[in-house]
Amino acid sequence: MMNPARCWRHLVQTRWALRRRFPEDVLTRIESAVRAAEKDHAGEIRIALEGDLDLYELLHDKSPRRRAVEVFSQMGVWDTARNNGVLIYVLLADRDVEIVADRGFNGLVQPSEWETVCRAMESEFARARWEQGLLAGIEAASRLMARHFPARGGDRDELPDRPGLL
Repeated sequence: MMNPARCWRHLVQTRWALRRRFPEDVLTRIESAVRAAEKDHAGEIRIALEGDLDLYELLHDKSPRRRAVEVFSQMGVWDTARNNGVLIYVLLADRDVEIVADRGFNGLVQPSEWETVCRAMESEFARARWEQGLLAGIEAASRLMARHFPARGGDRDELPDRPGLL
């Protein structure tokens, strides 16, 4: 069933609000943080920032998790040689963070570990600390990734490091 308060949050969220929270200089620092983090492990991190869902998705009560799985596919995060891509998806209107990890992490990183990273980021976002929240999330996810996919000589960057604005 459609939640009226959720619909209102999504309807008033604008592209401008997304850009205000993540201006060009912040996106550049986040991109640099992803690039630096990936030197510590063989995994790939992809960031997706979305302001709101469209009315059709709201009417069908699409969850942030379901949207994150769609974005994981759309952004090709699954397209890594070792199946070790990780999407950090932020849905601003819901102040929700979802992490979708490729099948290479199955049985290695517990869902509760990814959830801990998400909740810590959401805590920062609740204080309007958008950049700090994302940087902390990148660092925490990287620690989990490095545990199972340590850096090896010759690792190549398989996915863009620049956050995607949806």
